Amino acid sequence: MNARALSCVLALGLCLTSGMAAASWRQALPEARLQGAGEMRFLGLRIYSAQLWSQAPLAAPGQPFALELIYHRSISRQALVRTSLEEITRLAGELAPERRARWEREMRLAFVDVEPGRRIAGLYLPGTGARFYVDERLRHEIRDPAFAEAFFAIWLDPRTRAPDLRRQLLGLP
Repeated sequence: MNARALSCVLALGLCLTSGMAAASWRQALPEARLQGAGEMRFLGLRIYSAQLWSQAPLAAPGQPFALELIYHRSISRQALVRTSLEEITRLAGELAPERRARWEREMRLAFVDVEPGRRIAGLYLPGTGARFYVDERLRHEIRDPAFAEAFFAIWLDPRTRAPDLRRQLLGLP
C-alpha cells in the first residue's frame, strides 16, 4: 500500500472512530428545542427527570426527537429492560417470541445499570429506528422502526402509565 492510500485509510478510520466516540444526540438534532420536561415519581419517590427535545413541534408527524432521562435512583440494566418490555407489550400487544427476544437483546446492548445523575437519551429516527446515548456518548443503535415506535410509546402514547408526564413532555396544558 502506498503512503497516500495508507494515509486515506488512517484518516477514514480516525473519522469513523472519533465520530462514534464523540457523537451526541445533540449533534444529530442541532436545532432541537426543549418541548417539555417533567418527573417520573413512584410512591412519591423521584425516579428520573425527563426532557423531550425536537427541531419541530411533535404534532408534525415523522419528526425526529430525543427523550433524555436523568436518573435519581439506582436501577439495574435488567430492570430497565424488563420494565420496557412489559410496557411495550402492554401497549402494543403480545410480541412474537423471536421479535421479543431480538428487542430484549438490543435493549441489553443499549442500556446500562444507572446510578443517580446518569443520563440516557433515546433518539427517535422515523423510518429508521433509535439510537441510545449514555452520558452524551453513543451506546447502541437499533435499526428497527417498529421497535422505535413501540419503545417511545411508553412515554408518548395516550395510554401511557404516566399521563401527567406525557402531558408535560408534550408541552400540553
